[in-house]
Amino acid sequence: MSTIVPAIVLAAVALLLRSTALSALAGRGVVLDVLAFATAVWALRRGEGAGTLFGFALGLLADLDAAHWIGRHALVLSLLGYTIGRISHTLVREQARTVFVVLLIGTGVHQAWTLAFEIGAVSGWSFLFRQTLLAMVATAPLGTIVIAMLQRIAGKSWLTHGTATQGA
Repeated sequence: MSTIVPAIVLAAVALLLRSTALSALAGRGVVLDVLAFATAVWALRRGEGAGTLFGFALGLLADLDAAHWIGRHALVLSLLGYTIGRISHTLVREQARTVFVVLLIGTGVHQAWTLAFEIGAVSGWSFLFRQTLLAMVATAPLGTIVIAMLQRIAGKSWLTHGTATQGA
């Protein structure tokens, strides 16, 4: 029960940012992928099970918020949550480089998947590539900075979700 409240708060903040402040930037062509960021953070913190569930719930809420097919965001975010949570067992999650690469790849996958539904034709793939690249370049550095600031405020690493067994 103690993980439900933070999950609801993170999902609400992500959806509010996406539909208010970040929509103005998206109108100018700069996409900060807060959905991929929130899913990646949750999966790094809680592991693959929680990452999958959070990604699916956040994606479903995002699908309900937008006027498009239900499940488009839910599928890719649940797969991202699982994958990031799964590989987080072998990553040094406290390093900024690791967080940067996870956010870079996660944003790229999410943007390419969702934009592919909007574009459809092969003639629009150059637009898809530009938009995906721009979202990756904007989201990964900013997300890494946000996570570093939150860790500094907390005074400890909060991206760990399990205990490492030494010598086993």
